[in-house]
Amino acid sequence: MANVVRAALVQATWTGDTASMVAKHEEHAREAARQGAKIIGFQEVFNAPYFCQVQEPEHYRWAEPVPDGPTVTRMQELARETGMVIVVPVFEVEQSGFYFNTAAVIDADGSYLGKYRKHHIPQVKGFWEKYYFKPGNLGWPVFDTAVGKVGVYICYDRHFPEGWRQLGLNGAQLVYNPSATSRGLSSHLWQLEQPAAAVANEYYIAAINRVGEEEYGDNDFYGTSYFVDPRGQFVGETASDKSEELVVRDLDFDLIEEVRQQWAFYRDRRPDAYEGLVQP
Repeated sequence: MANVVRAALVQATWTGDTASMVAKHEEHAREAARQGAKIIGFQEVFNAPYFCQVQEPEHYRWAEPVPDGPTVTRMQELARETGMVIVVPVFEVEQSGFYFNTAAVIDADGSYLGKYRKHHIPQVKGFWEKYYFKPGNLGWPVFDTAVGKVGVYICYDRHFPEGWRQLGLNGAQLVYNPSATSRGLSSHLWQLEQPAAAVANEYYIAAINRVGEEEYGDNDFYGTSYFVDPRGQFVGETASDKSEELVVRDLDFDLIEEVRQQWAFYRDRRPDAYEGLVQP
């Protein structure tokens, strides 16, 4: 019998406040569960606007502890209610002065499995993230969930192949990439990089982008979220480039082993020859 996982993602428009944003995602999750989904992931800092379009200290107010903050705690309750694994990207405060761009991973029984902290932090016009976030320091965890082995890579990380590879070496079958990327900056890369990473590392990727314009800048987030398989092929259609959307797709995890046997990229790696890649 095929090892098929029904997976979901949400690309959402900003509502104007955290309470309604979280409530909206809860309803999307419940609808995904009604459609049979067993895992769902949300966009980068899903419960807030993309405040990194500006550099203002007022936006530290969006930060909360992980896992003991209100959003992750509430998502644990939602996971228990729906029986789904949930990938929850938030602005994390660890202690005074220590802030991270983080995603918590919650198992289908509501248990907190751990978190990923974004490694690569941009600092360019409209994406002033170094003002807010320290670079991630928890490595490349892969979480053993009810649906399989799940990893996370966040937005700007996707431009760096090293993390994709480490997630594959750590056993990932599905990697969620929650993002906030705008039409004028890198839209031509959006349907290149994640399919290429899925091929190179022979796993599924859930690529999630925000959609619409928000109050703190003129970035036009273009949605077009999608799932891509280990052959680099989209699983179904991509989402709208203008509207909020819940995407639910069936992912055949047996394809991962089939592709790894056929293409054998892991067999033919040459780590003995790669020392220069990690020299500063």
